[in-house]
Amino acid sequence: MAESLVIRSVTSGDAAAIAAIYNPYIRATTVSFEEEDVTAEVMAGRIAAATAHYPWLVLELGDRVIGYAYARKYHERAAYRHTVETAIYLHAGLHRQGYGRLLYGALLAQLPALGVRSAIGGISWPNPGSIGLHEAMGFVKVGHFPQIGFKFGDWIDVVYLQKCFETP
Repeated sequence: MAESLVIRSVTSGDAAAIAAIYNPYIRATTVSFEEEDVTAEVMAGRIAAATAHYPWLVLELGDRVIGYAYARKYHERAAYRHTVETAIYLHAGLHRQGYGRLLYGALLAQLPALGVRSAIGGISWPNPGSIGLHEAMGFVKVGHFPQIGFKFGDWIDVVYLQKCFETP
């Protein structure tokens, strides 16, 4: 029997599983510009801050959290109140299996009803998998910042992609 696949809202009890998904990105990739592992307690704080205003979803396969996606405030200034930054992370080894589209699609579908007009994805370059996912979800490239981040002794470019919504 196939394991069940469930997308649901995050709970504080998911913090350790989310940190376990995220920390390998910190340690071994330039996908995240963080340089130190994130504890479950720090992740719980991030979850609480983000979910006060925007959705944060997890994807479960069976009883295991295998990915998460969230929206958060893009900028502090009031004029940006209809714009969010979005992100998605999947457990290593589960890319290119449709999980990203499923999870990200569920997140993006919730945003217009919250008054969100624009979603922004900031992606280290090159990252063809993430760029491809964003483009498949309707994002378009709107900016490229050369050598804006520094990690593992190298300068890293960042590209920004944007998806605009019709709001109710």
